[in-house]
Amino acid sequence: MNKEKLNIKLANLQLKNPVITASGTFGFGTELNEYLSVKSLGAVTLKGLTVEESKGNALPRIAETPAGILNSIGLENPGIKRFKEKIIPAIENLKAPIIANISGYSINEFVQLAANLEKEESINAIEVNVSCPNIKDGGMVFGTDAELIYKVTQAVKKVYSGPIIVKLSPNVTDIIEMAEAAVEGGADIISLINALLGMAIDINKKEAVLANTFGGLSGPAVKPVALRMIYQIYEAIDIPIIGMGGIMKGEDAVEFLLAGASAVGVGTATLRDPTASIKIISEIDEYLTENKIDNVSEIIGKAHN
Repeated sequence: MNKEKLNIKLANLQLKNPVITASGTFGFGTELNEYLSVKSLGAVTLKGLTVEESKGNALPRIAETPAGILNSIGLENPGIKRFKEKIIPAIENLKAPIIANISGYSINEFVQLAANLEKEESINAIEVNVSCPNIKDGGMVFGTDAELIYKVTQAVKKVYSGPIIVKLSPNVTDIIEMAEAAVEGGADIISLINALLGMAIDINKKEAVLANTFGGLSGPAVKPVALRMIYQIYEAIDIPIIGMGGIMKGEDAVEFLLAGASAVGVGTATLRDPTASIKIISEIDEYLTENKIDNVSEIIGKAHN
């Protein structure tokens, strides 16, 4: 493998390859050490963080569906204080760029999280998850309102000097409007898609399978939606995109790159095969070699006329 041809730059993040683990599927970066070499990854996105500790939603909170899974984990995490005390020391030696994912229920909570991570040298970027309801202002989900996306991005930008990734929700009518709002607010990178809202029903119990009724759909079933949205925003914005949603193999990743993503997030595939991300890196390399392409950056957006 010619490692240099897989090098990619996202804002001022230099990655050895374009494969990033998606938040929530790789824990805090240390849990899968026995299965793969974490330092071989482009970057690791950590499990979502909130200001206070969260126990998550009631069980059951995972359900298999045709070509995917539904999850309603509920942002289970130790909270920012314990994260800094217990998790930060454990991830300092991972030898891969680390992206912290933050979730807030108000703009102030996003600011608190970002400010707490500002001086953490082991954190190389933050991913702002705007798929939470703004409980301080009527309950509207940040990611479904362009003005809220702009405001939270702008607020985080004021307290965090590293690269800011805004993770967009697909549960909107106009993904371009949301992406443009993030860019206007100061985002350095856009990531998408987060999970689609869905549900499953147990016909014997005559009730929802998930205790929380609804959950996020991920896996191969969402891939066409993700590709379409990435294709759309690539033509509308001028900052890098991390594409995700149903990437299970190298061929899927190449499609996302051709659609306009500069890097890809691997999530559900890791739940099925902990080494999936490493295999995808190798398969991207094979594609480049077979097609006599010198660097992965040469195929970004090439599906556009």
